[in-house]
Amino acid sequence: MLFGDRILAYKDEIFRDIKELVSIPSCAVPQNGEYPCGEQAARALQWILNRAKEMGLETVNVDQAAGHAQYGEGPEVAAVLTHVDVVPAGDGWSSDPFCAVERDGKLYGRGVADDKGSAVVSLYCLKALKDAGVIGKRRLRAIFGAGEECGMNDMPRYFASQELPVMAFTPDAEYGICNREKGILQIEVSAPTHDGTTLTAFRAGTVVNAVPDKAMALLDCTEMEDHQLQRLADAKEGKFTFRYTLDGMMVQSTGVSSHAMEPEKGFNAATHLIRLLASNFGHTVLGSLCAFIDDAIDLETNGLSLGIRQRDKESGPLTVNVGVVDIGPNHAKALLDIRYPVTADGDKILQTVERRAQRDGLSVKVLNHNKPLYIPEHTSLIILLKDAYQSVTGKPAKLYATGGGTYARQLQGKGVAFGPVFEGQDYRLHQSDEYIDMEAFLLHAQICLEAMYRMFTDAN
Repeated sequence: MLFGDRILAYKDEIFRDIKELVSIPSCAVPQNGEYPCGEQAARALQWILNRAKEMGLETVNVDQAAGHAQYGEGPEVAAVLTHVDVVPAGDGWSSDPFCAVERDGKLYGRGVADDKGSAVVSLYCLKALKDAGVIGKRRLRAIFGAGEECGMNDMPRYFASQELPVMAFTPDAEYGICNREKGILQIEVSAPTHDGTTLTAFRAGTVVNAVPDKAMALLDCTEMEDHQLQRLADAKEGKFTFRYTLDGMMVQSTGVSSHAMEPEKGFNAATHLIRLLASNFGHTVLGSLCAFIDDAIDLETNGLSLGIRQRDKESGPLTVNVGVVDIGPNHAKALLDIRYPVTADGDKILQTVERRAQRDGLSVKVLNHNKPLYIPEHTSLIILLKDAYQSVTGKPAKLYATGGGTYARQLQGKGVAFGPVFEGQDYRLHQSDEYIDMEAFLLHAQICLEAMYRMFTDAN
């Protein structure tokens, strides 16, 4: 019997704890003070560390931003990194997103797949090793972050006082092994003030790393312009509704959310609404920010009009997502998420965007810039993970690239993303009705434990 099979003895406890952890609405909210990732994210972190203490594991909480549970002794550390924070629930759920429910062999709830399920599994893998009395070559940690969804500033804070693992993986992606992660450039594009006239307000999105599924515009227009706009909306792609208010005509746009690493899989409510308004009113009365979005980005997700479209054979194409648009009487800003190929120069991409924004009198501020990750196939960690995967599944683990950003890029070439989603599955990450297939997730748990067992006992 493979050691990884031992995790099945804990399956009832694993799903029980996933449900309890999901009930904490731990949306990451960067802030100053006692809770740098928000109070609810800190609450989720403390919850899982308390469970680790109940299991008899050593725990550390670093500034309410990240922490770990640890088993074993030795001069080195191996680790599995997960996160207990989540993106906002959004609309469109068929049940309460923070009350995990089982239906037809699936478990639904915000965070079950990204990444609370994996966090609970990694904790029980430590428990399985401890209960079996396994003696390893190094210390083994399950590291938990509370700010992965808001820029990953939790890990730099954690590693400022904690040692870097000699080998690690993060089950926050797909199987097989992700040894290439695109660069992530998240920026704010803003105008000194809102310089539009007909458009008085615009709101869309809550986070930069998701395609917004809702957008709203408030217009000060004539009755004739209103009727013309509604006729035009019937001919445009998208779903638009119109409502008269005391402050003017309100137009609402409904789209489909998706992760910013795959913006083409969503339907951006913001860019489609801006396209509709620009088609009817032109750019001048909408203001410089909307003019920039419509002209330099339009409905594209490949950066063509922005002048940054590119791809490489190692990781594929660059993508652009307009995640947030916020326009009011005295402000106008948009948040963009750009994922660029592993061989590309992120600084040159930024310079190109800055030059284009300056043409419309806009400024650009970098919110977050994570450089690409690329780990060669022949490294000992890749070989270990490939062997663990094949021993459990009987199939070879493919290497692949992603536009997603994981904790792996925080590990200075010592870690990769590995699981939990299997090829062909869509767990609706960052979307409504996020779920896990419970049977498949137990297979992930077996792979995770087998890999952790090997990292713990491997002499290399």
